[in-house]
Amino acid sequence: MIVSIELKHKNTICYDITIDTLPKLEFDTNVVVVTNPTVSGYHLEKLLSSISANRVDIITIPDGESYKTLQTIEDILNACFEYKLDRKSLMIAFGGGVIGDMTGFAASLYQRGIDFIQIPTTLLSQVDASVGGKTGVNNKYGKNLIGAFYQPKAVYIDPTFLSTLPPREFSAGVAEVIKMAVMFNKDFFNYLENADLNEMRTIKEMIRRSVELKAWVVNQDEKEAGIRAVLNYGHTFGHVIENETNYTTYLHGEAVAIGMVMANALAVELGMLTHVEADAVKQLLEKSSLPTSYDIKDIDAFYEHFFLDKKSAKGSIKFILPQGLGNYKIVSDIKEDIVKKVLSNFGEIACT
Repeated sequence: MIVSIELKHKNTICYDITIDTLPKLEFDTNVVVVTNPTVSGYHLEKLLSSISANRVDIITIPDGESYKTLQTIEDILNACFEYKLDRKSLMIAFGGGVIGDMTGFAASLYQRGIDFIQIPTTLLSQVDASVGGKTGVNNKYGKNLIGAFYQPKAVYIDPTFLSTLPPREFSAGVAEVIKMAVMFNKDFFNYLENADLNEMRTIKEMIRRSVELKAWVVNQDEKEAGIRAVLNYGHTFGHVIENETNYTTYLHGEAVAIGMVMANALAVELGMLTHVEADAVKQLLEKSSLPTSYDIKDIDAFYEHFFLDKKSAKGSIKFILPQGLGNYKIVSDIKEDIVKKVLSNFGEIACT
């Protein structure tokens, strides 16, 4: 199946997201594939057998969020120069969200911008990160604080790549699926509560619904001026957790799962979500083998870190909170003492 992105600019940007077996890809140019050792070891041969191009080169970068840095971007760009890519050349992001974010960012910079396509191989990247053109890297101040909105020319989602995905990585992707269901579609949330994610047919349906929701959001708001910010539900808290643990303890989706529980606790405190609804989300996360608790060692430091979040502006923290299941509200100017109360008691509030 195909889901389309159509962004209304002075020059409209359109591209398709194909959810199916990877097709034959023909390019009348030079192509560079950016990947990591894990993905290339499992799937590079399959990818290369599907590509026809003037020339295909491979850039292999280390695996892991800790390598999502400006130094790695420079390494990618240097390799592109060595391979003599020009403005008509193409980059292919072949891997998870880290590969996709960095390849897209490098493509936006190389000779002021060349085309790239996404071929995501993790569930998280298939349902979320590969769609919508958010690219970038981390630094010591936080996650994805350096980057650009740069849309791919196409996205090819082949669910069979997930066959080699470790269970923990798969669960991390499910967190992003649950995020979208809680924010936008209660029926989808109910579907997930009863879904058997060991079945490929169910996995494909989950991917389809998630991509359709993401495309619907991005088509309305490419650059996160409004509704797209809602996709950061769980991320405001989760990014702090990732930063505090130096991106080594939790996978991104795991941190987001904990962040959703924290956000739900704040929503309960504000009367926007019932204890029953918050517990339903927590149970679905735990059913999906995701963590739901975190020990905040310094509440003041955790709170101050919110101000480095991209969604914060003019000294005000924006929180994306559920207003019941399937609805949302962007809330700012919540009193500091309320937020800190939730942070100090979040387990009790979330689980009551």
